[in-house]
Amino acid sequence: MSAAPPLGAPVPGWTVRPWPAATPMQGRFVRVEALRPAHSDQLFAANAEDREGRNWAYLPYGPFAEPEAYRRWVADAASKPDPQFYVIIDLASGRPVGVASLMRMDPANGVIEVGHINYAPPLQRHPGGTEAMYLMMARAFDELGNRRYEWKCHALNQPSRRAAERLGFTFEGIFRQANVVKGRNRDTAWYSVIDGEWPGVKAAFEAWLAPENFDRDGRQRRSLTELRAAR
Repeated sequence: MSAAPPLGAPVPGWTVRPWPAATPMQGRFVRVEALRPAHSDQLFAANAEDREGRNWAYLPYGPFAEPEAYRRWVADAASKPDPQFYVIIDLASGRPVGVASLMRMDPANGVIEVGHINYAPPLQRHPGGTEAMYLMMARAFDELGNRRYEWKCHALNQPSRRAAERLGFTFEGIFRQANVVKGRNRDTAWYSVIDGEWPGVKAAFEAWLAPENFDRDGRQRRSLTELRAAR
């Protein structure tokens, strides 16, 4: 009698995960809330600080030369259930300074992807950028009980790939010739965090974001990568 074929580990009591409610996520540096057309003009102004338009290089849309074109994009993005777009508000200034989304949501299997990340210059290299990613990941795992949280980017987008690794995602491979974007080939790099990894990733986030991890000039004392390795 032949041996039974190997099967995956059982997932006892599994049920379909809830669809995320687009309610605000509050942190110490930023608030992440549903994107609305009213955010358009301030986001356009913040994005305009990227004078060379580098933020748009790997996105399938943009750059936007005129505010009206960006208003139309925001109105369309804000109307969609998936991707579910959010705006990132800097609490110190009250300004919208970035956009991100939860997307490709698969409640039956407990999978969510974070994408369409576009940080205007005021949010780049600012603790609020990391905090926004922490808040969205916490929604996926703690609020919704998902099993898998994905990050995908153009394989040539080295800043995005470094960001994924810094935030605790594991590289899974390259999907070759996955898309045609702006008339060019895109190979896609896949990353993920799974539910069993989340407690350690979360603890490192919270240690990094703690006030005592920053000196009086706002410089980090220990890096996120260092804190995660220590755990």
